[in-house]
Amino acid sequence: MQESKKQLGLWTSTSLVVGNMIGAGVFMMPATLSSFGGISLIGWVCSAIGAFLIAKVFAHLSKMLPAADGGPYAYSQKGLGDFAGFLVAWGYLVSVWCTNAAITVSFISALSTFVPALATNPYLAIGTGLATIWFLSWINSLGVLTSGILQLVTTILKIVPIVLIGVVGLFYIHWSNFLPFNSSGTSSIAAITATTTLTFFAFLGIECATIPSGSVANSASTVAKATTLGTLIATVVYILSTVSIMGMIPAAELKHSVTPFADAAVLIWGQGAKYWVSAGVAISAFGALNGYILIQGQLPYAVAKDQLFPQIFIRKNSKGVPVFGIVISSIFVSVFMAMNYTKGLVEQFQFLILLTTSTIIIPYIFCTASYLLIRLRMPEATKNIFTGAILLAALTFIFCIWIMLGLGQETVFWGFVLTMSSVPIYVFAIWKRDQKMANKI
Repeated sequence: MQESKKQLGLWTSTSLVVGNMIGAGVFMMPATLSSFGGISLIGWVCSAIGAFLIAKVFAHLSKMLPAADGGPYAYSQKGLGDFAGFLVAWGYLVSVWCTNAAITVSFISALSTFVPALATNPYLAIGTGLATIWFLSWINSLGVLTSGILQLVTTILKIVPIVLIGVVGLFYIHWSNFLPFNSSGTSSIAAITATTTLTFFAFLGIECATIPSGSVANSASTVAKATTLGTLIATVVYILSTVSIMGMIPAAELKHSVTPFADAAVLIWGQGAKYWVSAGVAISAFGALNGYILIQGQLPYAVAKDQLFPQIFIRKNSKGVPVFGIVISSIFVSVFMAMNYTKGLVEQFQFLILLTTSTIIIPYIFCTASYLLIRLRMPEATKNIFTGAILLAALTFIFCIWIMLGLGQETVFWGFVLTMSSVPIYVFAIWKRDQKMANKI
């Protein structure tokens, strides 16, 4: 009983999913989609369907492997072996580092509404970013429950302004703003593919509740419920807010907006509203950064337990937290964040962020294959279960391939190169593990 009090429950696990999904990026999504017209709403629906398919895969996997720490890594490793698991872990970890750097930059940008110097003084911006990264690293070192409570609070605070604008904005909609329905200048299929790819970015984080499974109370059912519930909440919030903002602000104006939620709030409540919306963006980024820093420690720990990562990642502090994973990862995040403020490296940094999208899709594909293999190996599975597993895996796989096509050839190619660059690390880890086993004999 005492142990369960120190673990994540349903709502803290759900907040980890919602909090990591709803980062700062969603606040710019209406402006990004405005050039496509009303057809972008179909893209939202398609990406939501795909997200639910992936959420269903993770929900099943969490029930079949309730104690599997590491989420995508653990599932891929169980279903496809060490090498597949390692590739998933490496790609996912790199994507988390870059994502956290980008989230930190978004957080600083939101704060610049209140402290204008942050927008003009790169040294102040870098200092603020470093302070934020290391403060949250310290928070996460205090234990998974402390991090989970902070995640729950920030998730509630970030959702409030988005939902308010989404609901109240419905009364300010001008339906003519959704016309022409397809203003992209391309075919409807091309426009839907593009908007599905763009909006699916907002759903990344579906798997976050599965990564600290060993720290979740009654993980077999809690993780599955949190994954599905978190995806549902994010879907409602995304579509509701996008419909309202695109309906309130003409597309020609919206496509040039750098603060679409703030602009919508000003239309409803006046100039003062931009401050509390900016506060919402800051809280959103802060909460997402907290959630992903938790992942920074849990994922390398799970891989190191299988002796596929250096053993330093397996060490825990007095609170039972694999703190070395958090610290080492935060060093990389700090470097990537500072790069954003260094002339000449901005484009490289942005390109690296783009690459991480494809390295996240790859774990989804691997986990889908693992789900099917693990399900088919279960002796108690019936014919109906076989049919359902094959159908779910097939639909999820098709959706992931569709997203990869939408990313473009160059992004997918370089994402593959980035993932495969880790092969020497894997070879070295296996050699070290074999040497250790030989010494024991």
